[in-house]
Amino acid sequence: MRDTLITIFGGGGFLGRHITQRLTAAGARVRIAQRNIRIAQDVKPLGNLGQTQLVAADIRKPETVARAVHGADAVINLVGILKGDFDAFHHVGAANVAQAAAAAGCASLVHVSAIGADANSRSGYGRSKADGEAAVRAAFPHATILRPSIVFGREDQFVNRFAGLIASLPVVPIIGGKARFQPAYVDDVAEAVAMSLIDPARFGGQTFELGGPETISMADLNQRIAKEIGADRSFIAMPDSLSGLMAGLTGWLPGAPITSDQWAMLQTDNVVAADASGFEAFGITPTPMAAVIGDYLVRFRKHGRFGVRTKPKVG
Repeated sequence: MRDTLITIFGGGGFLGRHITQRLTAAGARVRIAQRNIRIAQDVKPLGNLGQTQLVAADIRKPETVARAVHGADAVINLVGILKGDFDAFHHVGAANVAQAAAAAGCASLVHVSAIGADANSRSGYGRSKADGEAAVRAAFPHATILRPSIVFGREDQFVNRFAGLIASLPVVPIIGGKARFQPAYVDDVAEAVAMSLIDPARFGGQTFELGGPETISMADLNQRIAKEIGADRSFIAMPDSLSGLMAGLTGWLPGAPITSDQWAMLQTDNVVAADASGFEAFGITPTPMAAVIGDYLVRFRKHGRFGVRTKPKVG
């Protein structure tokens, strides 16, 4: 990887920062292509002087994508949204990236999609992810497609979000309590991305589903977070009929707890398919949540690290 130039679309986000850290440690030069460059400022210190660079790019605009991949040896596409124009970002945008990478003669392309990508999905998110994968395959047949489940880690917007709600509410409503996930640790996903780039002959042209070692329901996840932060809370499971109605009526509002499309996503488990290749193909042993979340959820405890009593040693 030394001295190779890798363009990462959406590299200023949660997963992108971890990928950048791995690539720069291996000696690669990284170009972060971001719609809003200010979001990516935290990436600059992750490499040595001149090892990281920022460029403004919007994957919906082919001319900006072409500029971002010019001279690059490899490309990673991490761009994804949870609400808005899914087709523009997940389908058309993904096609623009793959076409530009092919035109630039890049040796490898890693497209990060999601478990749940399905042309017949009940959610627009899932359908757009499937359309994006098809467009990537058409333009860059040897691309590696990675489909992670929910990704967790210190700066995630999933576990931290629920921890914040549990810490602040005496009674916590749970939507989609039966929905199951296989949360994948961010560093494990970043390692799979890096390996895909390093060895396109081995991983190119394939799709991998990346799930952690444990399958957990939404209800159980909330219970676990509450225990981890020492919060004795009451949980109320929202009936699907009521939560679906709420999502349909209020999901379009700014700050709404859930959109109708997100509600539709929760009607299907987010787990690795029985016949899918996953972390084992990369020789990666996935990290369990229990080994990690206690360290970064400590800030949600009533007295932080001082909120846990240790038993005195005997003898």
